[in-house]
Amino acid sequence: MIRCLAVDDEAYASEIIAGYISKTDDLELVGTTTNPFEAIKLVQEGQVDLVFLDIQMPELNGIQFLKICGGKCKVILTTAYTEYALEGFEHDVIDYLLKPVPYDRFYRSVIKAKLLLEKTVQNIEPAPGVVPPVVDYLFIKGDSKNKFIKVDLKDILYVEGLKNYLSVYTFTQRLITYQSLKDFESQLPDKQFMRVHKSYIVSLNQISSIDGNTIYIKDRSIPIGETYKEQFFKTIREK
Repeated sequence: MIRCLAVDDEAYASEIIAGYISKTDDLELVGTTTNPFEAIKLVQEGQVDLVFLDIQMPELNGIQFLKICGGKCKVILTTAYTEYALEGFEHDVIDYLLKPVPYDRFYRSVIKAKLLLEKTVQNIEPAPGVVPPVVDYLFIKGDSKNKFIKVDLKDILYVEGLKNYLSVYTFTQRLITYQSLKDFESQLPDKQFMRVHKSYIVSLNQISSIDGNTIYIKDRSIPIGETYKEQFFKTIREK
């Protein structure tokens, strides 16, 4: 379960988020508060995994909260204003929700949070005798409201970034989803997938051959970008 806290100086706003948390699988509501200092205490005590955080609070704004808490928890910002979006992402927030927040938009952020938190768990050295959880699939947002498509990671060949959307190529289909390549990359296990170009991520397991600066996956050719070349060939030599 992901332990969640809703922080907003307007109680009704945090109650809406609390209601969303309560009806969503794998989320546990730790509490709601209008007091950011109370929230900081809970985070520093290790009681919270994910904070839904308002930016515009009179005593301590959301950006100040992020600076104090550092990386002790994951954060999704909630606000009626857009001017703090860039600064929020500079502090590694998961997402930025504009009020009033509809449930489908909330759920999309939760999916992203789950994948990031699971990836964090995978990267922690497990205690002796403890088998870490294996994430072998992800949910890709479809082309209609509340539509999510489950895709096994082993079936993904490569991902292509095209302006404001992505094409995810599998053995049987091409899926289109509206998110950045950087965000999608963060959801993938880095031992299996690798960014090889500003517009491409490939599955290392699906590479058929490499010729010069070109990767071949099945009958498709993918260029290797100059920025990514050194790390890519280093990874290939180590395998």
